[in-house]
Amino acid sequence: MKFQAMASAVVLFLVSAAAFAQDSKAPQGASNSKAEQVSQGPFSTYNKIFYARMKTILVSSAEKMPEENYNFKPTDSVRTYGQIVGHIADAQYNFCSLALGETNPGLKIEETKTTKADLVAALKGSLAYCDKAYDGATDASGAQTVKLFGMDMPKFGVLNINNAHDMEHYGNLVTYMRLKNIVPPTSEPAPAAQPKK
Repeated sequence: MKFQAMASAVVLFLVSAAAFAQDSKAPQGASNSKAEQVSQGPFSTYNKIFYARMKTILVSSAEKMPEENYNFKPTDSVRTYGQIVGHIADAQYNFCSLALGETNPGLKIEETKTTKADLVAALKGSLAYCDKAYDGATDASGAQTVKLFGMDMPKFGVLNINNAHDMEHYGNLVTYMRLKNIVPPTSEPAPAAQPKK
């Protein structure tokens, strides 16, 4: 039942993406060319915009937390901050390898990396791997199906679940940062606009 609800949310997410993608300005690293967006299609364009934003937020979150707090967890029954970063990296490889039609490298980052430097590097590596999946996606290729959790799923569904999973665990990271009196990236004040020359 839980998976059906998630799958329904993904479908709703895909349908609502088209209108948003047509008018959105892409963040750094995403294409702003209208011709390129048209050739990729509205779904792949939106997916790339959302992923680019999540990528920036996740790296900033990993870098912002001091090393001494990477072992912090609010209760014994949850992951540490560092384990969450490792879990996100592992999931990136899992979802994006499916979308790419490749074998998951199965790096077990959550289980094997413990220092901030290693976890930040592993997260960046997983995001670089996922860049290939998002950058290569078009509306046509995103409609191709793969097996996820024993079900046929369009590649867009896999990439959207990856985005949703990132957002879910960013919520965990935000809570941990707040408990340590650290302002999360999405709550930081926007930089002042530069005067036009």
